[in-house]
Amino acid sequence: PTLVNLTQRINAWWVMVVAITVAFFFGHAGMTILFALISFAALREFVTLTHSRRSDHWVLLGMFAIIIPFQYWLVWTAWYGLFTIFIPVYCFLLMPAITALNGDTERFLERVSAQQWAIMISVYFVSHVPALLTLDVPGFEGRNLLLIAFLIITVQGSDVLQYIFGKLFGKHLLSPTVSPSKTWEG
Repeated sequence: PTLVNLTQRINAWWVMVVAITVAFFFGHAGMTILFALISFAALREFVTLTHSRRSDHWVLLGMFAIIIPFQYWLVWTAWYGLFTIFIPVYCFLLMPAITALNGDTERFLERVSAQQWAIMISVYFVSHVPALLTLDVPGFEGRNLLLIAFLIITVQGSDVLQYIFGKLFGKHLLSPTVSPSKTWEG
């Protein structure tokens, strides 16, 4: 099972390397589109795990059809002032209002908070990766793609080291009910 898991991880890393390399060749546009697609996939996964009702469908449609494209358009155009507040201010106000207008109050707070955190985690936070391309770092002009490369290498390196240290030295489980293979050692 360990060898199968390692092989699956290596294959997943290669898929990520290929996708990111292709996006790098297309520069700012490629990275923005790649991370918009990642946000779409992440939001889809998040939403399938949350409780929703028929009255939530308009909000869910808006999350996919309006919020994701608009947030990434703001990133693409480097509209920092609106990019940083669009989701946590405007969407957080409008999404519950739209849900309330449908008149369905059953488990309202649970549904609305799940929608809001879904959009924060899957779209807002992820959209900050291509937003690194909009930074003006003196002496680093035109090389902002390297910031994303550094971020990805750091995260992947951390994942690899966590896996290796967990397999070699892991004895004390961190949280067995949440993640049975994570240990304090790695």
